[in-house]
Amino acid sequence: MPSAPHGRRLDAVPGPFTPRTPRVVAARRLQRRRDRESTGRFLAEGPQAVREALARAGTVVELFVTPAALDRHADLAAQAARADVPVSEVTEEALAALAETVAPQGLVAVCRHLDVPLDAALARGPRLVAVLAEIRDPGNAGTVLRTADAAGAGAVIFAGDAVDPYNGKCVRASAGSLFHVDVVRAAGPVAVVAALRAAGLTVLATTGYGDSDLDDLTDAGRLAAPTAWLFGSEAHGLPEELTAAADARVRVPLHGRAESLNLAAAAAVCLYASARALRRPAGPRGHTAGESAG
Repeated sequence: MPSAPHGRRLDAVPGPFTPRTPRVVAARRLQRRRDRESTGRFLAEGPQAVREALARAGTVVELFVTPAALDRHADLAAQAARADVPVSEVTEEALAALAETVAPQGLVAVCRHLDVPLDAALARGPRLVAVLAEIRDPGNAGTVLRTADAAGAGAVIFAGDAVDPYNGKCVRASAGSLFHVDVVRAAGPVAVVAALRAAGLTVLATTGYGDSDLDDLTDAGRLAAPTAWLFGSEAHGLPEELTAAADARVRVPLHGRAESLNLAAAAAVCLYASARALRRPAGPRGHTAGESAG
C-alpha cells in the first residue's frame, strides 16, 4: 500500500474516487437505516467525529477525504494510517454525496456499530445512566447523548421504538460523544427498568406532572445514589407503564412563566443535578465548558 505526504495511507486504487466508484456508492447506502442494520456500519462526518471515532480502536473501517481536507487534517490521516485504516481520496462531488450537511468539512468515516449489550453495560457499574424511551427525533437524541457524556454518564440506552443512534443527524448532534459512552439498544423499556433496578440503580422518570420536585430530591440528598433517568419523547412524554415502574416521577421546577422545557434542556438539568450530587464527595471537578470549547 503506497504512502503519501503527511504519512497518510492511501488506497491502492489510482485517482480520487468519484460518486460512481463502487466503494463510495456502498458507503452512501449507509445513509439508510436498513443498510446500516444489515451491514452493522454507519457514517461519521467531520473532523470532530472522525477524531473521536479513530480514538476508539477498531471502530473506523475506512476514511474518505478530499485532497484539501487531507492537507488541513494531516494528523487524522496519520492517525488512520497508524491504525491500518485505508484513507481513500475522493472528489468534492463524492464527498458531498456521502455527507448530509450543507457545507461538509471534507471527511467521512465508515464506522462499525458500537452496540453494547445491556447486561454488559450494567456489569461495569455505571453510576449515571440516561434512557431514551421511544424518543424519535434524532437531533434531540444526539443532544441528550452528548449531555449525558458531559455529565459523566456511563451508558445511554435507546429503548423501545427509539431513533437509530447511528442516524446521521443523531451522530452529528452527539458531537463525538457517541464514541465515549456505552450505547445500548433494547427492545423493551419496562424490561430495561427492571434490569436497571436489579443492578442497584434508582430509576427516575421525568414528567411535567411528577409528584417529586427535582430541587426537593437534590436537597434531600436522594440523587447521591447511582441513578438512571428516563426521558420520553417531546411530543408524548413517557408511556404510563414506564412512569409507574420508576422509583419516582420527577418534575423540573419552573420558576418563571415558561410553560415547559424542551427535552434536551430538561435532560441537561436532571443529568447535571445527578452529576453534582454524585461528584460532591469526590473532590476535584471536571473541566469547564469553556475549557472544552473550540
